[in-house]
Amino acid sequence: MDVRIRRALLSVSDKSGLTDFARALAAMGVEIISTGGTARTLQDAGIRVIPIDAVTGFPEMMDGRVKTLHPKIHGALLGLRDKADHAAAMKQHGIEPIDLVCVNLYPFEKTTARPDCTLEEAIENIDIGGPSMVRSAAKNYRFVTIVTSPSQYSRVLEAMRNNQGAVPLSLREELARAAFALTASYDAAIARYLSSRAEDLFPERISIAAVRAQELRYGENPHQRGAFYRFTDSREVSIGSARLMEGDTPISFNNLMDANAAFELVKEFDEPAAVVVKHMNPCGCAVDEDICRAYEKAYLGDVVSAFGGIIALNRPVDKELATVIMESYDRFGKARGAAGFFAEVIAAPAYSPEALEIIRTRKAWGQRVRLLETGPIDRTKRDVREYDIRCVVGGLLLQERDLAGWEPDHLTFPTKAKPTKEQMEDLRIAWLCAKHVKSNTITLVKDRRLVGVGAGQMNRVESGFIAIKHAGENARGAAMGSDAFFPFPDNVENAAAAGIACIIQPGGSKKDDEVIAAADKAGIAMVFAGKRHFKH
Repeated sequence: MDVRIRRALLSVSDKSGLTDFARALAAMGVEIISTGGTARTLQDAGIRVIPIDAVTGFPEMMDGRVKTLHPKIHGALLGLRDKADHAAAMKQHGIEPIDLVCVNLYPFEKTTARPDCTLEEAIENIDIGGPSMVRSAAKNYRFVTIVTSPSQYSRVLEAMRNNQGAVPLSLREELARAAFALTASYDAAIARYLSSRAEDLFPERISIAAVRAQELRYGENPHQRGAFYRFTDSREVSIGSARLMEGDTPISFNNLMDANAAFELVKEFDEPAAVVVKHMNPCGCAVDEDICRAYEKAYLGDVVSAFGGIIALNRPVDKELATVIMESYDRFGKARGAAGFFAEVIAAPAYSPEALEIIRTRKAWGQRVRLLETGPIDRTKRDVREYDIRCVVGGLLLQERDLAGWEPDHLTFPTKAKPTKEQMEDLRIAWLCAKHVKSNTITLVKDRRLVGVGAGQMNRVESGFIAIKHAGENARGAAMGSDAFFPFPDNVENAAAAGIACIIQPGGSKKDDEVIAAADKAGIAMVFAGKRHFKH
């Protein structure tokens, strides 16, 4: 059933497009009721409005807290027009139907995002009347059109023009779904903000507020549908907050997963660093005083796996760095046996105009690479209250994010041999890389470059063999990292046979004494980190 719009109530915080929308409604003969600042905006634009207190018979009071919470408003929205007793009650009490409600809510999330926002300010920006009207109108969508975003204005006006001033039921139902999603998200943001002030990290009920950023071509596989949702209250520099720059190919589900893995690792380093990821695991990682050199070292970590990989950098991409990336194969890969090179994604804090030109024009694949611009990295603004969420069928597992990094004060040195300053630097990188590789994990680092990775094996010994084989001659003198303790001396014995110089692992095994003895026998310097980094 189509319902012609005769009366509309407009009360918005976001006034973009408001006057054009209201003027178009008025031109179609719609009577407009409005409140507070919205009414003043419309009146200043020469649009006739009926003040809310002229409808309710009560003035706006308590600093505007009470203005629309009135039977003449909610009765006008909730009344079922095809039900005789509802119609009789409306007539008896002088309630005239409202056919369209245009409401968007107090900017709670924008307000609480400010570093100087006080609790009092946050509370004052919790909208009560707005969500109440939205829910009333959405519940009665058979008769009422609910508009909650300026992005919906044109569709509503077009529908009215094409239907003699009416909005079709199908669109009213669609708008009602969007309205309930909005109020749910709004309440979730409030709940999360208030929960963040409490000591209890895991309350009895949790609410997650997220907004769809884009639909994806498909999910992890072509037969799965997929979309990307952005947390509305996230303030951390991340792949989730990054800007996707223009290019020929849209970003995919797997691109975003891999880009996140790469960028979270490169964020671990203050000094210039580059990471190359393939299938959620780093195949290259390097640190250097020069970002171009760091990228070259990261690429050379595994030129075969780097083909079709994801690149993450913690420094802006300028003309020189863009040139080095685009010429990776010609400069370094061809001589190392690579079949070729292209990148699926490059993530970096910024790109200069010259860098963008080089990336897009130097090689054919440059038109296809997805470029993510994250903005400057500030590791002090990590969101420690953001959950690490894993899904099981029928539920969610929540935990704190693993934000433990390099913690020199927690290190212990149980072996007779002690690592040199240079070895400590390689151990640091090996430890941070191991944190971001799927368990069971063994990483090998030499000269501040990841040279071998054993990822995701069912046993740690096999992971060690893979890392050592991958490193080849680079294993000699390298630093080994393990995400969890060594339950037996076998990994140490294999490391010694490969010429590995030092090892970092959590420690804590019942057989630590045997593991330490094996390291002492081989002259290997071993460090206990005191923490583990399982990554399932």
